[in-house]
Amino acid sequence: METEKALQERFFIIDKVAEYNQLKVLKAMQDNRLSDIHFAATTGYGYNDIGRDTLEKVYADVFHTEDALVRPQLISGTHALTIALSGNLRPGDEILSPVGKPYDTLEGVIGITKTKGSLAEFGITYRQVDLKEDGSFDWDKIRAAINEKTRLATIQRSKGYASRPTLSVEQIGSLIAFLKKLKPDIICMVDNCYGEFVEILEPSDVGADLCVGSLIKNPGGGLAPIGGYIVGKSEYIENAAYRLTAPGLGKEVGATLGLNASLFQGLFLAPSVVSGALKGAIYAANLYERLGFEVMPNGTESRHDIIQAVNLNSAEAVIAFCKGIQAAAPVDSYVSPEPWAMPGYQCDVIMAAGAFVQGSSIELSADAPIKPPYTVFFQGGLTWYHAKFGILMSLQKLYEQRLIQL
Repeated sequence: METEKALQERFFIIDKVAEYNQLKVLKAMQDNRLSDIHFAATTGYGYNDIGRDTLEKVYADVFHTEDALVRPQLISGTHALTIALSGNLRPGDEILSPVGKPYDTLEGVIGITKTKGSLAEFGITYRQVDLKEDGSFDWDKIRAAINEKTRLATIQRSKGYASRPTLSVEQIGSLIAFLKKLKPDIICMVDNCYGEFVEILEPSDVGADLCVGSLIKNPGGGLAPIGGYIVGKSEYIENAAYRLTAPGLGKEVGATLGLNASLFQGLFLAPSVVSGALKGAIYAANLYERLGFEVMPNGTESRHDIIQAVNLNSAEAVIAFCKGIQAAAPVDSYVSPEPWAMPGYQCDVIMAAGAFVQGSSIELSADAPIKPPYTVFFQGGLTWYHAKFGILMSLQKLYEQRLIQL
């Protein structure tokens, strides 16, 4: 109770951001004259799916972009990023990551890890500039990395499994301005996963040409059963759509199979759901920090995504933490998660997620690579109360294993 009371002022600020974002989503739906006719199912080719087309207009308005591609056929954030990259790059082009190595599952996509069908196999090269030790941009090395082949800069907002800080929208804006000054025609793409609705602004408000994310994370509000989104400039969205379907077909096809209502309603709930997850992350940081664990961000830092990292210092502690999160779940609470060799990752990974939607990380979940420094990544909770309960259950499991003293 003491920790929760101390956080009331921060929780109030989070609620005000959620209120703003709720009104932003509401206005987009009202401006596009959303009606129950837009919830009707389409099958087959999906020609003239007015619900799908209206959903994409709503997303474009929410993110203040020219166009959007929002589809159940985008099966994950990694898939949406792959479509955005492959649709807008050609042989001889180069990708620049000015924020270090991207998330593990993109290594195969880009070709950092040799994989069949990677962008590298199609003659697209990759260059990376790591952040400085303090997490700031290495401006000099970024300037030196830009060359005539540099076509697209990929900017990952969240930390992934790295120890670096998550980037704020303001930081992303300054990076994009720097890149555009050096090369005005560079495409700046932001992997926005876990960051939507955490702040009042989105990367698309500060110059991003493309923003990409998953609907089973923040913007799906826990109701989207599948899907991803790409928002940005019309030209780049069209290119991505041709890659998702086929050249010449693009956005004109793609049945929604009765999912539109869930996608609309999930987006409507998303600002509130994200605020609860954010409170849970801050609560977890403060509790674990009091117990002497290193947490990232710390208990007082500003937040730019919903992920809370905790260095637990041993595989046993990571497993116990995840078992606590699983035990707090409404689905599969009786299951005991174990590390396994999950496709797309370079070491065994443990994942805890008793979710209504498989793999949904806006729902209460935790995951960790089983390698030093044994950092667990906690996120989600459809309500603040469930997030709080999950955190307390993680402490309970650590206590039962005599890994902490309370």
